[in-house]
Amino acid sequence: MSSQFSHNKEQPRTRKCLSDSSPTSSTPTTKSLRHERLSRLSSSGSSDVSNDATTNHAQSYFSRRENRLSARKKAEEETACNDYKKMYEKALATNQRLKSRLETSSQELAMIQEQLQRAQVMYTVFS
Repeated sequence: MSSQFSHNKEQPRTRKCLSDSSPTSSTPTTKSLRHERLSRLSSSGSSDVSNDATTNHAQSYFSRRENRLSARKKAEEETACNDYKKMYEKALATNQRLKSRLETSSQELAMIQEQLQRAQVMYTVFS
């Protein structure tokens, strides 16, 4: 059984990690990878009409993919931003609560010190 697509084991396959660059960037590496994919796709067809259709399909696939990835990245950034905002608001609330407790403790300490001074004065008077 023969296949239209030939598999060459000598030709190394390159994979690009999503975190290496942003999906919307047009770096030479991204362009060369896209060109390499398109040339592999276009070399598999037999006529110019099928090559054009395959190329157009591949280009639209890659543009849709890039749009999806950029939308996902934007959504993740907004979520991260909201998370930082929630964390900041929570930290502010905790800070206010701790300041309130500190103020209450300071007032109690001042009252206890005043009582201690009175007790010392009374002790020295009766001694």
